[in-house]
Amino acid sequence: MVTVRAPATSANLGSGFDVFGVALDRPADIVSVERAEETTIEVTGVGARYIPEDPERNTVGAVARALDAPAHIEVDKGVRPASGLGSSAASAAGAAVALNELYDRGYTREELVPIAAKGEAVASGTAHDDNVAPSILGGFTIATPEGVTRVDSDLSLVACLPDIVVSTRDARKVVPETATMDQVVDTVGHAATLVAGMCRGDPDLVGSGMDDPLVTPARARLIDGYEAVREAALDAGATGVTISGAGPAVLAVCRDRTRRTVAETMVDAFVAEGVDAHAYQTRVGAGATLYDS
Repeated sequence: MVTVRAPATSANLGSGFDVFGVALDRPADIVSVERAEETTIEVTGVGARYIPEDPERNTVGAVARALDAPAHIEVDKGVRPASGLGSSAASAAGAAVALNELYDRGYTREELVPIAAKGEAVASGTAHDDNVAPSILGGFTIATPEGVTRVDSDLSLVACLPDIVVSTRDARKVVPETATMDQVVDTVGHAATLVAGMCRGDPDLVGSGMDDPLVTPARARLIDGYEAVREAALDAGATGVTISGAGPAVLAVCRDRTRRTVAETMVDAFVAEGVDAHAYQTRVGAGATLYDS
């Protein structure tokens, strides 16, 4: 048996729609694989009852097919489905790394990214690397059609998950199809600032670079209490706040000394809006990790 811990992720980071992603040191999925004549899947953990175990409809089943690696696959979900924290990507990333090891396929971590993206497409409808890349590689990643660039960074983060559901498919439907030149210029400037901040490990630069005039405002309407939570987090010391992935999780960048206060404030702000929530006090983390057999 091969077992892999695959971390949750946050994609987009505001200004980097479908490009930026970051691994979180918590929560995570645990994926275990054993050789078998045909692929079977067993899912436990958070939201397991909503995840199909049919290999044709499950992200890890698609990864097993892509690698030609039939196996009995056990997924212990630590990342809630439809959370905006890369739930389907974590499972797909964990399966890709585990099956590559089990069958000694010899793929590099970078080469496993598009393979894992095929698995995520089963859940989201399209294959994007922005979640699977950081879940496999760790750190901050920039995913483009030419490949993935990884940057080591060390930042304190809060991922606040409200007790509501926003599907990736629904969130993609509200993304604007056109943009003004001013919006494009603003987005490029913010994205460049964010990358510089990640390279420097500067929470102020990263926070200011998360601003996005296009996708975030459209998706914010799908999350009850988002604006109130964002303002509360900034008042509590967060340097930047945005929607995590497709939502409904809300991601805040902060300093170590303010992380706990930011987390508590975000939960309280959701509750004040009539929405229960849970906050993960986390940071930029490592990618998928192989456990000893």
